Amino acid sequence: MPSDDVTAFEFCQVMTTVSTRADADRLARSAVEGRLAPCAQVEGPITSTFWWDDAVQVEEEWRVVLKTPSDRYEALARHIREQHSYDVPEIISLPILAGTPDYLAWMRAETRAS
Repeated sequence: MPSDDVTAFEFCQVMTTVSTRADADRLARSAVEGRLAPCAQVEGPITSTFWWDDAVQVEEEWRVVLKTPSDRYEALARHIREQHSYDVPEIISLPILAGTPDYLAWMRAETRAS
């Protein structure tokens, strides 16, 4: 049974989508600058099909993928909500089950204040 506790895993990957490349780049940069994620990737454009306003919508979007220690998830999710233009932004966290020790150590170090 899945856990609602994101901290059940030490690291996670957080995804969201935005409507423009500029918004994606801005969100990725602000999260990294804020030490909420050590890195972010922008993917796109992608085509999203979804229900909104009682109808099926099809829109071009850009995906932002951020990796972070799970103890930074709540702050990162709050940052995404504050910076996002959507009424209900996608904010999904997936556990990182394994990674090389040096990469995981880097992720932890880069999300702590200098």
